[in-house]
Amino acid sequence: MVTEMIGCTYGTFFQVTVAGGSYQEGLVSHLQGVPAGIHLNEEEIYFDLLQRKPGQGELSSPRREPDIPVIYTGVNAADTMTGFANEGYTNGTPLTILIPNLDRHFEHIEQYRVTNRTPRPGHASYASYQKYGVWDDSIGAGIFSGRYTSTIVAAGAIAKKILSDHGIEIFSFVREAAGIPMEDMEYDIIRDRVRSFKEIRRDMDPIYNLVYREGRIRPGMRFVEKIAVLAEIEKMVPDIKRAPLSEQETARLAENGLHPVLNCPHLESAKAMYEKILAIRDSGDSSGGIVEVVARGVPAGIGEPVFSKLDGELGRMMSIGTVKSVEIGAGLRVKDMTGSQCNDQMSIKDGAVAFSGNNSGGITGGLSTAQDIVVRLAIKPTPTIAKPQKTIDKVSMKDAQLAAVTRRDPTIVSRVWPVAEAFTAMVILDQYIINAAHQEMRKKYTL
Repeated sequence: MVTEMIGCTYGTFFQVTVAGGSYQEGLVSHLQGVPAGIHLNEEEIYFDLLQRKPGQGELSSPRREPDIPVIYTGVNAADTMTGFANEGYTNGTPLTILIPNLDRHFEHIEQYRVTNRTPRPGHASYASYQKYGVWDDSIGAGIFSGRYTSTIVAAGAIAKKILSDHGIEIFSFVREAAGIPMEDMEYDIIRDRVRSFKEIRRDMDPIYNLVYREGRIRPGMRFVEKIAVLAEIEKMVPDIKRAPLSEQETARLAENGLHPVLNCPHLESAKAMYEKILAIRDSGDSSGGIVEVVARGVPAGIGEPVFSKLDGELGRMMSIGTVKSVEIGAGLRVKDMTGSQCNDQMSIKDGAVAFSGNNSGGITGGLSTAQDIVVRLAIKPTPTIAKPQKTIDKVSMKDAQLAAVTRRDPTIVSRVWPVAEAFTAMVILDQYIINAAHQEMRKKYTL
């Protein structure tokens, strides 16, 4: 009997299928349900991918994957008729985004080979071996590696673009790291600082400058031309490093109240988180934290009972490998509240519904209320650590000991927020399209 993966697709009307692995040729996002008439280019997708990718400082793995996306299908290759200006626009067919792996070298593969018999505690490597046996893609953990989340970020970049056209914005940030919580701030300030963080990170990114600012990859290039550019970039990867902060960059970060590598919009909190993360890393260990996502502008009524409630769909972010819990609004705190404390009471203000609070996180009965949708994800510490750990030899079934020798992240929190933002966008867009179809059909039937 052949065992195959069947769990790599999400969505009903906006459907995303992902494939690939950490040390395979690359990864793929295959999207169905992307409306025709949207102008897309790879630079826009890369803007989101660069927020997640490794090799950007002391809080991430030293692996330096460029994560340069290539749109392979789903957009018009040229103006389709004289007088039409539709080159580069989606045409309604499935959209495919390739993300080639460019920083995979034999010495890294060998490091995995010599330790793959002894699975990392806390990682999928034991369970995946039990499921797939000798065929398990255990080099870099295959699709169970955090590397696969690049496919979600690529799909989410498209979803966010579509949602933005409909007045919906989504942003995410680090709420807590290594046990250090962030001071509370207004969401308007957080949104603006997250946006600034992304833009500054882009401007500091050597790959962005090399590929897009210098025009190595441009709209209208053929696939084979882009692959030739990627082949050249692959040779350059070992020597591509982000330069130390310039005075101008330092001043720009300070002016916006931002930390250079940690997307926590409260600078003093970010500094404390950063120092604690590094202290834990230097002890050979890793740390976790909390990522928060906010969706604004979502109209009331988004979501479908019973098994497709909006909060239930957002709970699917447990699919992100390092997430161990998902809470909406007040989340676990509701257990200590009374009904009068928990209920978001309603009144009419200036002709519109106003709520006394948002303990519901913008969702009641599985349907959006038009308030901010607030989701928090609990992120576990990175399983790969530099301390000896008890494990087993999964082939001989004998006790063993493991000390990590592979490239690793001291924390995943600093890289999960773009994934959470993207996944939230995928969920909300799918439910938004379903609801739009429902509302359009309902117009025929009025009292």
